[in-house]
Amino acid sequence: MASSRLEIIELPSGEIVLRRTDGEGEPFVRIQFSNEAKVLLGDASLDLGKAMIGAGVQIVGHMYSRNDQPNQDEDEAEVIELEDWQDVEGDFEFSMARVVH
Repeated sequence: MASSRLEIIELPSGEIVLRRTDGEGEPFVRIQFSNEAKVLLGDASLDLGKAMIGAGVQIVGHMYSRNDQPNQDEDEAEVIELEDWQDVEGDFEFSMARVVH
């Protein structure tokens, strides 16, 4: 069973991505704010991007924990486990997720 640690980072291009910590492969998710949005958000764009990706990862984790996916072969299923996930007074804090194949 392969396992990879994931990270949310801002690339030099300004994109906020969810990718493997070893940098292999294409990012799982990319978020790019428009110039107008960057002006409105200021320094908060990275925090918002992390919150958006973290919320998506949390939802996928809940989906997989509720469904056994009976129509899908177990070897093909992907389970996302959350570690150190917090929602502090409505602000999302995302530490790490692990994708298990």
